[in-house]
Amino acid sequence: MKHISILVPSGAILASLEGTRQLFTQVNQFMRARDEEPLFHVQLVGLKKQTPLAGGLFTVNSDVLLSEVKKTDLIVIPAVDGNLEEAVERNRDFLPWITHHYKNGAEVASLCLGAFLLASTGLVNGRRCATHWMAENDFRRMFPDVTLVTEKIITDEYGIYSSGGAFSYLNLILHLIEKYAGREMAILSAKVFAIEIERENQLSFTIFQGQKDHDDECVKRAQEYIEKNYEEKITVEQLASMLAVGRRSLERRFKKATSNTVSEYIQRVKIEAAKKVFETTRKNINEIIYDVGYSDVKAFRTTFRKITGLSPIEYRNKYNKSLATV
Repeated sequence: MKHISILVPSGAILASLEGTRQLFTQVNQFMRARDEEPLFHVQLVGLKKQTPLAGGLFTVNSDVLLSEVKKTDLIVIPAVDGNLEEAVERNRDFLPWITHHYKNGAEVASLCLGAFLLASTGLVNGRRCATHWMAENDFRRMFPDVTLVTEKIITDEYGIYSSGGAFSYLNLILHLIEKYAGREMAILSAKVFAIEIERENQLSFTIFQGQKDHDDECVKRAQEYIEKNYEEKITVEQLASMLAVGRRSLERRFKKATSNTVSEYIQRVKIEAAKKVFETTRKNINEIIYDVGYSDVKAFRTTFRKITGLSPIEYRNKYNKSLATV
């Protein structure tokens, strides 16, 4: 029987904690219905017996304390809320425990913003990790040695797993169920809990926010100009001249401050503007493409799919309610 330790950190988001427990324990019920032995021993593991969550609205009772778990096979780190740096500090006592058990053969899975606790262990330095797209800027700032994967719903490397934003953690749990219990059990779980089993990325959910949490005023001015004039043809040379800096210097500083090249940033701003029009109007797609400053329709479509994971028409059909009701 595989021992699963679901951590109960301070500030844990109840949905990811309880949803994980329900999915794994439901698999056990499926097995019993077949007159077979359960596959998982699932325990809530905390620093204390009772942990208040959601500002005290709920209290989670841990099955065991951290010090009582001598061996485990899978550690699940739920999402946490609030200020993420403070969340790491509040839960720092979990970190050496996670590292110890990983080095002794346990696998580790972080759900959504639980990636901040996972990354704080140092176990994913030089490796890939996913988290909620809204936390991208904070994650890059706090963990520059981790390769943040913003498009993926799931990462799976070296016995360490992570998931993208919010309820996409369910896809990671299904992934683990398939690994431990087989494809048939994963499909059954997906059907019972009404989860889309084959979702691979979170690109279509992402809203580009830009990265302005830095101190380079020159780069901020460039960002603001791009965001106000995205419908124009903007070049790196034009920005460098306007800001009275060298092109190479601007490109180097821009990449360091925003984690995007200047060209990438321009593309992201243009695509974000187009997305909003697709979501709210019936304007002709080619008209929208030209409105956001693209003259090459093919180039726009290629870039749009790369950034959102969908074609323009697929995106519009997914998010434009007025068209969906026609």
